[in-house]
Amino acid sequence: MAAMKDWKPTANAKALRLRAELYALIRRFFAERKVLEVETPILSAAGNTDPNIESFNLRFEGAKTAGEPLRWLRTSPEFPLKRLVAAGVGDCYELGRVFRNGEAGKRHNPEFTMLEWYRVGWTHHQLMDETAELLKAALALAGRRATVRDTSFRQLYQDKFGFDPMTAPESELRSPLGVFGIDPKGLTRDDWLDLLMTHLIQPSIPASRILLVYDYPVSQCALAKIRPGDPPVAERFEAYLGPLEMANGYHELTDPAEQRARFEADLERRRARNAALPPLDERLLAALPKLPTCAGVAPGRGSLADGAAGHRKIGDVLAFPFDRA
Repeated sequence: MAAMKDWKPTANAKALRLRAELYALIRRFFAERKVLEVETPILSAAGNTDPNIESFNLRFEGAKTAGEPLRWLRTSPEFPLKRLVAAGVGDCYELGRVFRNGEAGKRHNPEFTMLEWYRVGWTHHQLMDETAELLKAALALAGRRATVRDTSFRQLYQDKFGFDPMTAPESELRSPLGVFGIDPKGLTRDDWLDLLMTHLIQPSIPASRILLVYDYPVSQCALAKIRPGDPPVAERFEAYLGPLEMANGYHELTDPAEQRARFEADLERRRARNAALPPLDERLLAALPKLPTCAGVAPGRGSLADGAAGHRKIGDVLAFPFDRA
């Protein structure tokens, strides 16, 4: 057998030290704020229904009394963390490995380390301020600084394009993207809003800017509360460092009936695509009536290391990416 030639790591020693220092910084950051570090299962009997995320699954071969044999590798620790908060643990975080099938490339690895934390009694505005503090601390490790700007989703699009993203006709959303020659077949209104973000807004964010965008269209509510108004908005935020998307946070939904309806809507979209249909997390739904008002956020630790050091390829901060694992 010929000797393998790609046995060496893709990250250099400096990048690996930065990751280790970032681990230590994260733990200090939360210890100072009395946020508890916890560990939750990597394998679950339930899966992620999000139509845009695919899960790995495997089968347990042990005793049938151990539980459901088909298990799903978690795509985030979100559901068990919420169960802990509902059980009264209080503010908590996890720094652990997560897995997403099909996500491999310059900016993605199928397995990566995710940081996720929850603050009891907080809104998404309070949590996005704390997220910015952590991002600035991570940048300081690499000798970098950044200014912070916050804006609503609506105002961001109005300032950039001159139209209201909540009410503008789809033809108006598509117009600025004409230069990219995008095939419109099958694209929804939210797809066009996302393309405006990825193709025109993100590339224009200065590398030394942390941009916090809050209050999204209801159609992009995910697991966030919806605040009534004209128009109603989803109480969530996203954080960007320059063109890099760094974190996604919510003022968390606590209504089990609404959450079940959202899960089932996800499954309908997955069914239409002939995608896998992961089982709903019934334990999460049972816990939601006990979940206090809280906000949660998940920046990937790989993205924190990438952003802090200014790397453009995830392989620059991973010892062994997927193609060398």
